[in-house]
Amino acid sequence: MMRALLLETDGQVTRGGEELIARWRENPESRIWIDIQGERRERARELLEDFGCHPLAIDDAERERHPPKVEEFETHTLILYRGISSFDAELNFQPQQVAFFLGERYLISLHPGKALSIDRLMAHEGEVLLRRSPEHVALKVMYVSAGFYLDSLLQFENALSDLEDALLDDGSDALMRRVIAYRSRLVKMRRVFNYHVGITQELTAYDYSHLPRDNEDTLHAINDVHERFERLHSLTQMYYDICGDLIDGYISLSSHQLNITMRVLTVITAIFVPLTFLAGIYGMNFANMPELAYRFGYFVVLGVMLAIGLALLWMFRHKKWL
Repeated sequence: MMRALLLETDGQVTRGGEELIARWRENPESRIWIDIQGERRERARELLEDFGCHPLAIDDAERERHPPKVEEFETHTLILYRGISSFDAELNFQPQQVAFFLGERYLISLHPGKALSIDRLMAHEGEVLLRRSPEHVALKVMYVSAGFYLDSLLQFENALSDLEDALLDDGSDALMRRVIAYRSRLVKMRRVFNYHVGITQELTAYDYSHLPRDNEDTLHAINDVHERFERLHSLTQMYYDICGDLIDGYISLSSHQLNITMRVLTVITAIFVPLTFLAGIYGMNFANMPELAYRFGYFVVLGVMLAIGLALLWMFRHKKWL
């Protein structure tokens, strides 16, 4: 699918498809935003080459898994961005690569599937942003996309709080598996946000011809995107640490409960060891054992065993081992 927004010299914005490219070429003062979604690779490459995009930039954009980056070429700037096609409060997300080819009078966005942020801007704010400049469209797409991440992460905070309470009240292996799964997803998200923080830092630190820092509006938009991705990175790091603390706490609690159980069993064993020793001695039945002929020997031994057991029990209670 290919769709386009054409801003003409008189300020009129026209929506359409590939047919708007010819009108854009005829008017050197016009601007255009072309969004390419799910097009055949050969067809997309043909269009990008027609706009003078560098072959290496096109190769990077066509790769399915490429780290987010920003790279400047002679006629355009390439921004590779990791967008989302779906995301929920359980941190189940489906990322997709979005490539922006940013020129002086045009923006081409290329992605394989549905992009929520692009759909939203194409339907509402795209016209206003294109009037300002093509780079404002690209930066706003990144900003809105980060907002979808942020909304779901804030919802996840409530789920994480409920999970923490459940672990403290009645921890189980099923809950622990959920925490470990969350932690694994947070690692992947943190890596993505770290890339994006690096991109926005680079845009802030260096002058790109199609993203000029001397333009106050452009610099402000870059800073907005940078702050949002910094917040996303810090949130994922914080939630990752919380999940780690929950795992460590659960393991510590389980170890403590196991230690209590082992201490009780050890006390019981300690009480019965001397009793078993006495029973073993008098169970040998040698002929010359003097106590065997004593009339009250059986009751004396039972009394001694009872006294030993009670004494050990008192001692363990006094030491608060029971």
